[in-house]
Amino acid sequence: MDEGADFAHLDKQLCFAIYAASHAFNAAYRPLLEPHGLTYPQFIILLVLWEKGRLSLKALGDALQLDSGTLTPLTKRMEAAGLLRRVRSKVDERSVHIELTEDGDKLRPLAGQIRKAMICSLGGKVEPVLELRSRIMQITEQLRTAPHPRNG
Repeated sequence: MDEGADFAHLDKQLCFAIYAASHAFNAAYRPLLEPHGLTYPQFIILLVLWEKGRLSLKALGDALQLDSGTLTPLTKRMEAAGLLRRVRSKVDERSVHIELTEDGDKLRPLAGQIRKAMICSLGGKVEPVLELRSRIMQITEQLRTAPHPRNG
């Protein structure tokens, strides 16, 4: 570690670089999704449902790393837009399952279109994007599993 560096500067913080990149990604996705009436969180819900099919709200939340307090209003808005159905379990009324409607499934080609557009925005080559994604996922897992000591 560089003991002589002053780490009390915003531009020295990895967390800020990732935060700024997250905002840049959201800004890049917005014009691709808005014509379809979608937000980025709604798009990632669709991605999971296109991949896995019908899921419980809990399983969907686990896949997206979102809690039900965030996910419930999102899925309710998407149901109102006709993209998915929220179906209460007959076995356990506390359990809600989420499934695509025909209109939600019709948007599936959007995933490939957006992937191509994002790769173009990031230089046009797939391999560096995949390497970056892999490294970010490694960092995410390291942070999730690392002990978090308290300061003070």
